[in-house]
Amino acid sequence: MNRQPSSSRAATPPEAADASGAPGGPAAQAPPEPRRRRWWPLAALLVLVVLLGAGARLTWAWLGPSTDPIDRGGPALLRSIHDLSRFQAASGDFQVIVDLEKDAPFLPDAVKGTRTLFVGTGSVDAYVDFGRLAEDAVTVSPDGETVTVRVPRAQLGRTVIDNARSYVVAQRRGLIDRLEEFLSSSPQDQRELYLAAEKKIAEAAAASDLRRRAERNTRAMLEGMLKALGFTTVVVEFADAP
Repeated sequence: MNRQPSSSRAATPPEAADASGAPGGPAAQAPPEPRRRRWWPLAALLVLVVLLGAGARLTWAWLGPSTDPIDRGGPALLRSIHDLSRFQAASGDFQVIVDLEKDAPFLPDAVKGTRTLFVGTGSVDAYVDFGRLAEDAVTVSPDGETVTVRVPRAQLGRTVIDNARSYVVAQRRGLIDRLEEFLSSSPQDQRELYLAAEKKIAEAAAASDLRRRAERNTRAMLEGMLKALGFTTVVVEFADAP
């Protein structure tokens, strides 16, 4: 009997899965990497903005105007001296509000026109001018007990605006006015505001009792001075200047 050789079957082990995806088995997929947040461009932009702002500030501090102005003008020039014979008997302090508006015809205020709200503070003095006394301004009674003094009525001096306490509260300007001020070599001054404030303060002083108080203080001063000289009765009369 012929015995056929039995085919020996070698057991082939199953192919192990290769993690690298080599042939011989299905490749194992690696877990996805976490997505990185791209925040560094924003941080770089913020740093750049901060550096530019600091650089601009330092440049302006270096090239800008000095905080301590230097006056290169010459000394004051004495032009004249006046002898004063006025007795300043009273002083009034006033504050007014100036609402100055300029409109252009046929144009709206947003295009052409200005409106400025200004607070003006100033003072007015009331005085008696003894330099204008007449020759017979002082008369003494025969017994030497009574003296009569005739003096001019009190007058109001010029209005003096206090620049340190006067200021602009609000200002509205049209587009054309802003452009004109930007292109002008000299900015618009506030002369009109100060003149208007002076006028209103002068009117307020004239309507007040400043002159009457000045005459009362002048009478009290003359009575105290002449009584100290030995007069028993002092009569002070105020008259309009000739």
